[in-house]
Amino acid sequence: MKIISSLMIVCAIAFAACNSSSSTGGAASDSTASTDTSAASQGSVDGFKLGVQMWTFNHFTFAQALDKVDSAGIKNIEAFWGQDLGGGLPGKFGIDMSADTKTKLKKLLQDKGIQIVAMGVISPKDKAEWIKAFDLAKEFGLSYITAEPIKTQWDMVDSLAGAYNIKVAIHDHPKPNPYWSPDSVLAAIVNHPNIGACADVGHWARNGINPVDALKKLEGHVFGVHLKDIVKFDDVNAADTVVSKGVIDFPAIFAELKRQNFNGMLSIEHESNWLHSLPDVMLTKNYYDEQIAKLK
Repeated sequence: MKIISSLMIVCAIAFAACNSSSSTGGAASDSTASTDTSAASQGSVDGFKLGVQMWTFNHFTFAQALDKVDSAGIKNIEAFWGQDLGGGLPGKFGIDMSADTKTKLKKLLQDKGIQIVAMGVISPKDKAEWIKAFDLAKEFGLSYITAEPIKTQWDMVDSLAGAYNIKVAIHDHPKPNPYWSPDSVLAAIVNHPNIGACADVGHWARNGINPVDALKKLEGHVFGVHLKDIVKFDDVNAADTVVSKGVIDFPAIFAELKRQNFNGMLSIEHESNWLHSLPDVMLTKNYYDEQIAKLK
């Protein structure tokens, strides 16, 4: 998704050169696929939960998107700042919602049995905005915040995350985003136990990085995953497609997450067919269910 940020220009700031874990061929052809098949017998998928990143339905209001998530039979979501609430609620989802609006939004979620597990991708401009973000996350019972924090904020963000007991998962966008490589995320994690990764496997593949290799580098620090597939490896402009229809080896990804005992949400983020994407989301859910069943 496009980052919701108070300082959009920070994404143009270059980090120190990072070594990428790119493969020389398509993700599906990498040798990690065969090694991860054997890993499927290890670990557990008990902690997996499937969700939808609401950016998938960004052409609709939050209320309309909830209806779509409910129709897909999914009960977890990752919200994003700036989505019109709709459903008789004023304003947009985010830190500026009134107390009354938040109360009514909680009721809407409760009526559908849907939980906000995470929100993002955000990049607050300062500590005051981060505190508002954590306050909102705490009020809705979020497990983590998906973000691309300014480098100078790492210490402060980690401290706040510890105080609120809410993790911060660094997301990767395509180059030249400062977090395009898992190495840059690893740099942020050093001495910051409350900072980890939101593994956008589609963007890694766009950046020429084999997602399984990246997951292995980040083992023990993956708090969330964005599920998306693309039509061409190592192309930052590669188009989205339905998960399992593109170049990414998802069975190997699921097996690696199982081996790591991943305990978080895998958020479907489908960034194409914007106005009629619900059937694509349903196909992804069915594929996910089939693949996870094979790993149990």
